[in-house]
Amino acid sequence: MIQIQELDADRLDMAANMLKAIAHPMRIAILKHLEGGKKLTVTEIHELLGIEQSTTSHHLGILKDKGVLCSRREGKNTFYYLKHDVLSQIVDCLHRCTCGE
Repeated sequence: MIQIQELDADRLDMAANMLKAIAHPMRIAILKHLEGGKKLTVTEIHELLGIEQSTTSHHLGILKDKGVLCSRREGKNTFYYLKHDVLSQIVDCLHRCTCGE
């Protein structure tokens, strides 16, 4: 277990900002779609979520800005993926906590 004295204020701030960025239903859904190392384009994500492409881009921008996602450009497409695969465990935890398991 981590001792309070071992916690770094900058790391805590970064973690809090990442959690704030994730704390939106569409952003949680985006993370769910990117689990398992998947790399998807804005178009693929907006089609999966059934929301406007501009709205999808907005959510992706927030997640990328806060260090949750990374992107890689290939030709005309930009692929988004989880910066840290372990972030999918947060989504799994939320699912377990909200499904009564």
